[in-house]
Amino acid sequence: MPAIGTSVYTPADDRYERMSYRRTGRSGLKLPAVSLGLWQNFGGERPLETQRAIVRRAFDRGVTHFDLANNYGPPYGSAEEAFGRLLASDLRPYRDELVISTKAGYDMWPGPYGIWGSRKYLLASLDQSLSRMGLDYVDIFYSHRFDPETPLEETMGALDAAVRQGKALYVGISSYSPAMTEKAARILRAMGTPLLIHQPSYSMLNRWIEDGLLEVLDQEGVGCIGFSPLAQGLLTDRYLDGIPEGSRAARPGSFDAGWLTDENLGKIRALNEIARGRGQSLAQLALAWTLRDKRMTSTLIGASSVAQLDDNLAALDNVDFTPAELAEIDRHATESDLNIWARSSQAG
Repeated sequence: MPAIGTSVYTPADDRYERMSYRRTGRSGLKLPAVSLGLWQNFGGERPLETQRAIVRRAFDRGVTHFDLANNYGPPYGSAEEAFGRLLASDLRPYRDELVISTKAGYDMWPGPYGIWGSRKYLLASLDQSLSRMGLDYVDIFYSHRFDPETPLEETMGALDAAVRQGKALYVGISSYSPAMTEKAARILRAMGTPLLIHQPSYSMLNRWIEDGLLEVLDQEGVGCIGFSPLAQGLLTDRYLDGIPEGSRAARPGSFDAGWLTDENLGKIRALNEIARGRGQSLAQLALAWTLRDKRMTSTLIGASSVAQLDDNLAALDNVDFTPAELAEIDRHATESDLNIWARSSQAG
């Protein structure tokens, strides 16, 4: 990566006055209502100074939680490497004000020990993540997806070991079904390492967590942080008039252009009109909507620029909904077959 600038960073004095914080389940940890995910816009293919500007601005706005995974990039590992450089240059004095999370579960290196949920993979991956970021520990370490071929006791035992080794303060799971979430929470509780949080996909067009998962999390005292609240960018004004050049739908990756059906575009346009009536953009409406349920701890956003970050954070200016607004949203915010993580979240 290129050299980073040498300007000294001093965070905004009013950063904690500009963000609301929510308790994570029944734990003592609070997270910002909006957290920053480093999945799509960080890593070796993006200018480091752009990444630096986004991270600085996020912290200035009270975003204290930065969410990563071992294979975020591209290339794999490069998001953690970039974030490690930003920690060293800017955020190291504020480490105790940060919640840093990472995950392991998807493919990271070749062979049978670089994927899924074995103890060998999870703990080796965590060591590599800590090395890339220059950290002694992460605040939250996740099992990134359910592994149907590894005993759940082994996967949860690896999370427990990470805490006992001092390499993670809390543990979480991502894209687990309600039944497997309940079982994971029970296993971890017996080990003495409570399950802190679940990270599922959740948006107005992908509402699977409302069918049992939120009830399990509430019962178990586990927090919930939704990812992909903008449905991979579908819930923005970007696609109201087709596929713009340079958008995620116009290049290979996690966005399936087949989602842009007439039915889905009709939903998006109707939701956009509701947003306009509230004085919000469609993206701001979508983010605020995910926070309407008090069982939601936080919602994860990505950002490719400081301007986009600020625009998304403006969703917090209006997070209240009338019953009539929610009823009207429910007419259009219906399942649209967008859960590309369903193989994990429906397993077990």
